Amino acid sequence: MKTAQKRATVYFDPELHRALRLKALETERSVSDLVNEAIRVQLAEDLEDLEAFAARLEEPNLAFEDVVKDLRQRGKI
Repeated sequence: MKTAQKRATVYFDPELHRALRLKALETERSVSDLVNEAIRVQLAEDLEDLEAFAARLEEPNLAFEDVVKDLRQRGKI
């Protein structure tokens, strides 16, 4: 079951709006559909980042100098 859509006013830079309208015509999709998809993708990426940060929360903090020293010792830099 699809939920009712909500209306919002969004202001685009003129060049971005033109590109968005052209993309909508080219792909035979609505501007709203393209914007919704872009927002979903961005939010999904944010969620992935937050999950990665949470997974590494217990890792120890390393001093930058120690990391550089280790990389040099292993011949990485």
